[in-house]
Parts: sequence; C-alpha cells; structure tokens
Amino acid sequence: MLPLLGVAHLDRGFDYRVDESQSAAAKPGVRVRIRFNGRLTDAIVLERRNDSEFDGQLRYLDRVISPYAVYSAELAELIESLAARYGAVRSDIIRSAIPPRHAKAEESDLATPWEEMGEAQEPDLSGWSAYQHGESFVDSVLAGGLARAAWQIAPGDDWASAVAALAAKVALDGGGVLLVVPDQRGVDKLEKALRKVVAAKQITVLGNATGPQARYRRYLSALVGQARIVLGTRSAAFAPVQNLRLAFIFDDGNDNLVDNLKPYVHTREVLTTRSAKEGCSLILAGHARSAETQLLVESGWAHDLLASESTLETRRPAMTAVGAFGLQVARDLQGGTTSVTGPAFQAAKRALDRAQPVLVQVPRKGYAPILACGNCRAPARCRHCNGPLGLAADRRGGDTHHASLPTCRWCGRIESKFRCVECGSPRLRAIVLGSERTAEELGRAFPSTRIVVSGGNKVVDEVADEAALVIATPGAEPAVAHGGHYGAALLLDAGTLLNRQDLRATEEALSKWASAATLVCSHNKGGEVVIAADGELPVIQSLLNWDMVGAARRELAGRREVRFPPAVHMAAVDGADASLDHFMSIAELPENVEVLGPVPLPPGLSLPGEYDEQRFGPPQRVLIRTPLGPRAQLGNALRKANAARSARKDELPLRIQVDPIHIG
Repeated sequence: MLPLLGVAHLDRGFDYRVDESQSAAAKPGVRVRIRFNGRLTDAIVLERRNDSEFDGQLRYLDRVISPYAVYSAELAELIESLAARYGAVRSDIIRSAIPPRHAKAEESDLATPWEEMGEAQEPDLSGWSAYQHGESFVDSVLAGGLARAAWQIAPGDDWASAVAALAAKVALDGGGVLLVVPDQRGVDKLEKALRKVVAAKQITVLGNATGPQARYRRYLSALVGQARIVLGTRSAAFAPVQNLRLAFIFDDGNDNLVDNLKPYVHTREVLTTRSAKEGCSLILAGHARSAETQLLVESGWAHDLLASESTLETRRPAMTAVGAFGLQVARDLQGGTTSVTGPAFQAAKRALDRAQPVLVQVPRKGYAPILACGNCRAPARCRHCNGPLGLAADRRGGDTHHASLPTCRWCGRIESKFRCVECGSPRLRAIVLGSERTAEELGRAFPSTRIVVSGGNKVVDEVADEAALVIATPGAEPAVAHGGHYGAALLLDAGTLLNRQDLRATEEALSKWASAATLVCSHNKGGEVVIAADGELPVIQSLLNWDMVGAARRELAGRREVRFPPAVHMAAVDGADASLDHFMSIAELPENVEVLGPVPLPPGLSLPGEYDEQRFGPPQRVLIRTPLGPRAQLGNALRKANAARSARKDELPLRIQVDPIHIG
C-alpha cells in the first residue's frame, strides 16, 4: 500500500493483510482506507503478494473505497518518473493527477462505446498543408508512428480547427487524443472547433469549470476507454486516455501550465514524459516558442513544423515599430491633453474607416498603475513606506479633473504634496497607463467610436466585427465574431513587458505580442500592427519579421551563456538558514554541481505554511545547478535528502522547485 500522506520519508510501500471478503476488490491501483499510525488514511494498492518481508504483525486494510483501479500501471510509471525528476513525494503528484472520488459518478453509464455517443464527420485536414512537412507529419500520426513537432502557428491561422480535425481523425481510427491548453478560454475555443467535426458527447472536457462529480466521471470515462478525445487545462495532462496516439499542448511557456502546489510540475514535462513512455505523437504549439521547446528541437527529440516564407508573407499584417515615446496617449497627468502620434493614429483611423475593430494592448489593467516624476521620470514613491504611487480610477464618470489623488499601493496613504526625491519636482506622469485610463484617453482621440475594455475580472470573449476600439490586457484580447479579424493592433508600452526583472521577460513579451498580432487581418486586407518600442532591438526585429524560431534560438543561446534553464538543470531550495544548512549538508548532490547562495528570497515570494520570520530570520534561497544529463539525477538527490530531513522531523517550511519557471 502507498499511504497518501504527503510526507517525504513515508513515500514508500507498506505491507497490509487483505481478508478474503475484500480480496477480489483489492486489486492493484484501487483506492483503499488503511489505519496508519493509529489514524485512518487513504492509500493506493501498489501490488499484491503472497508473503511479506516485514517481521512484525501486519494490520488488515480497513476497506476498499472504490472498485476502479484509478492508479493504472501507466500512471504509476509516469508519476514515479515525475517524482524522480522533481525530487517529489508521489502522493503530492497523485493529488493533481487523480480527482477525488465521487460515489455518484461511478453509477454513470461508462459502457456505451465512443462511436455510439454521436455521429462524427470526416474531418478536413487541408489546414496542415500550409506547413512544410505538414502532410507527412499528419500521415505519420495517423499511421500510429511516433512524430513530435514544434508547431509554429502562422499569423491568422485557425489553429483550433486544424487540431480538432486531426484529433477527430485519430479518434475515428480508434486512437486516443489528449489536448491541453493553459486556460478556460482555450478550452472553450478548442471545444467549439471540435463540435464541428464530432458530437458534443464525444468530447470529454476536464476544465476549470468542471464540478467534482463530472470531473471524476469523465476521468473514469477515460480510464475505461470510453473517452477518446480528452480536452482540458493542466491537470488533464494526467488523464488515463487509452491507446494514446496524440498529445497536444498549446503555449507551453504560459505560467498557467505550472501546478501552483508542490512539486510544481510543468504540463510540458508530463506530456513529454508520456510521449517517451507511451510512444504517442506530440505537438508543442504556439504563436511564439519557448526556449525549452527550442532545446527539444535542437537536440533532435522534436522537429520543426513551420509555415513557408510565402505563407508568412501572405498572412501576416504589416508591422511597424515606433520609438518608445512615439506611440502613446497623454501621460502627463497635469496636462489634460490627449495625443496619439502619427503611425498609431493613422493605422487606427484606417481600420475604423473600414468598419473594422482596432485592438489596443496595454500591459496592465486599472487606471494609471505606475506613476513617475514628470521631470526626471524616477519612480514615484510614498514618503511613509517607500511603496509605489498609483492613481485610482475616476468614480464619477470619466472626467480626469475629478480623478483621485496619487495613493500608495502598499499603505494606502494619499500623497497630496508629492515631491520627487531625485530632483524635487512636484510634477507626476504615468509611465504606464492602465486599460481604463487608456480607454478614457483614446475616447477623446476617437470621440464617436465605441470602446470595449477587456481585462482583470471583466474579460470579454468576443466583439462584433464592426468599428470599435478594444482595449485589452495581454491574454484578455477578445476574438472577433464570425471568424473575423481586427483591422489594426496598437501594442502600447512594450518596455514595461521587456524591462521586468525576470529571466523570461523577453520570451513572454514576444509571446504576448505575437498572440495579439495574429488576431489582425493580413496586410493584403489592410491589417497593421504598430508597437511602441525601439525597432533595433533583436526581439522587436523578430516580431517584425515574424521570426519566432530565430528568437527562441537566440534566447536559448543566451541561457547557455549564463547557464540557466533549460541549458542546465537547476533547483531552487527555499527555507530558513538553519534548514538550508542542514539540507545541503545531507544532500548527496551529483558531480559537477554548482551551488549559488544562499541569498534572500526574491521580492514578492514567501515560504509555504506558517513561518515566524522574527524567530528564524528572513527566508533564504539556494540555487543548485548541474549540466544537462539524466533528468532524474538531481531530482533523486533532492528527494533522498528531503526524506532524510523529514525523518528528523524538521518542521520548518522548505520548498524545492526543479527548473522553476521563474528564478528571480
């Protein structure tokens, strides 16, 4: 039995006796209840044996919870591999992989074959023909071969329809398909495309909106082979799809694909591991490309799936970069004027004149999130706590003369008499405008145009294909109804995304811009994209030339130069000084390891659980990196050390993250 305790030194099998009445039901993989250390706890049957090596008296298992073997042999092998990769406790991964049992769900119809659940149509696979080797890739997938592709989606391409067509064809041929996207919007988009080729009941959705009963029933549907097409967010990557022949992941650089609970497993790692162990084909798709995907391509594990140059030239919009202050609305809070400079104004006006919507991407929601000195542009700080000053939205109808005074984002104090600590100026300006302030200012520039704001907790899914200004934060851009496109896109404040203190700032910024630009119609139809950035920057050149592979290649080369993931294996271990010292002293790390730190935990991060900083001191971080090699080598060393620490009952919080998406 494997007790699901989440305790590192107890992450192993324990022997229990099974009485005759429960013998038939207590199969390997089923959930059971056992008495462990005097308390009833959930466990999973790992295997059945006729004898035991334990010399003491064995207890009987309490009862079998469910007859379904939810922990299949394939899932057990996958979780063991991931536990070794991430230095993890298996029960922590099982928590994410297997949904909680719901007794009512087990009474559902799980016997009706997939073919009888609706009528599927013969799908149109012509969309793959626009890509070099696209047809041969599809042929390999349909033939049951092992094909792994890094799919670089062309501008304006309806990727969801192409994926849906291939998924339907694989399912019609008897294979299983697993489709994973970062968020519910992606689930809805792909489900809509799938419903054009298969019946609604032939699609098994494991999304964020799925309730506990439905989620468990759908998991069982995949387990028994009834579900052939499984679609969902990150936890769906573990779905036990039978005869899995195709796995798909969209935008693998998205933070939403990383589990926010330990051991912080990345969906890409789940699917690449399944592809290797189960022999299924894999598509890593995106408008841009992560350095991790580029490493898979350069190592030969996956191959490029790219549109031809002629296809890119035909489909992409006209792209223009203007200086950092060449594309802006008024940022002087005391000026009371609005200005939209030439290229941006003209691009927007041409699209509106054609009765097409215009997309305006702003990096932040709200009113004026970041304020700075109007003279020297030093960040505006609170005199009491040194927190950043912001400006709340106008509550009385949009007149900027009635906007609230600058307010500290940390302590909430109003700063009525601001003076810059650098130059003494009393002037303020917004160096980054929020979506609401941008909407207000653009409304002055285009007074007769409808304005739509999308972002935060007010995300708009779709806008009409008519003249409108759509102000959206990254990831909240609405689709245009009936498969339409925007006539133009203005990408504001590019420097805000690029200048973040983050290893992945450039990669993530390019992905957000590409996702917005692909919503714009082609230059042949008048489509234009204007970005506020220095056109000489390499990342901006990559966007203007739509060279996403070149950008990923350059990003990976930069990571190799500074020896950061994915060019190396790296672990971040966070904890109190005393815990870190003990952990590092007992860890048997691989050869050629390099230890960096300890250093203070990056701003904005905290340790999990309760931590008394006054007693144990500020939390620290140690970085451990090793050259690329066997993926489980570093993880197993961390796993063993954590088990030894757990056995000593060190109760101070300690967090282990292997190849974290954000290092700080």
